[in-house]
Amino acid sequence: MQRLALFDLDNTLVDRQLALSAWAMEFADVQELGREAARWLMAADRQGLRPRDQFFREVREHFGLTQCAEELWAGFRARMPDLVRCEPAVLEGLSQLRASGWRVGIVSNGMADNQLAKIQRSGLGERVDACCVSGEVGVRKPDVRIFQLAAERCGTTLGAGGWMVGDNPEHDIAGGRAAGLRTVWISGQLVWPRGEPPADRTVPAALAAIRLLRDDF
Repeated sequence: MQRLALFDLDNTLVDRQLALSAWAMEFADVQELGREAARWLMAADRQGLRPRDQFFREVREHFGLTQCAEELWAGFRARMPDLVRCEPAVLEGLSQLRASGWRVGIVSNGMADNQLAKIQRSGLGERVDACCVSGEVGVRKPDVRIFQLAAERCGTTLGAGGWMVGDNPEHDIAGGRAAGLRTVWISGQLVWPRGEPPADRTVPAALAAIRLLRDDF
């Protein structure tokens, strides 16, 4: 098996929920909605799994805002990259992984402007060989084609295998498996869905996944 490691971005390499919490509190203050509004926004977000246009239409209607949903969404995409952080130990771990002969890529669903800005401003862009964002390439995880594109951008193919690391059981784990990759699930505080085939490995966070690949494979 070749040394190819593809990583999800949100809630894998970066803590999207922490950044979202900061955005929600800031948004509630700017719009003068009160602190309870931040909690409502966090709940309505549903871990980022619902379509963003739908989310911001609901935000506009719930709070009676004058801005259109598209304007609110654009403001969110412009602000989130400044709030996202990647732990220094994760950045260093990715550098060490590449130095030991691994090709490393990021595969993310989302709007290109938002996700690519997160990657660059968090310092991740300098630590990986390539990035593949669904809004840029026109195909989303779990579609096998996005993993193929990511491998190609890393200078290789999926033919010799590799690894996919992520937190989403469908998009990252089932998608990675369908692409012929072995998988590492970032569990966080979650429980694996009952009845779903498990990932090859389970770890609590990205740094543990990086160390697993670096030391064991």
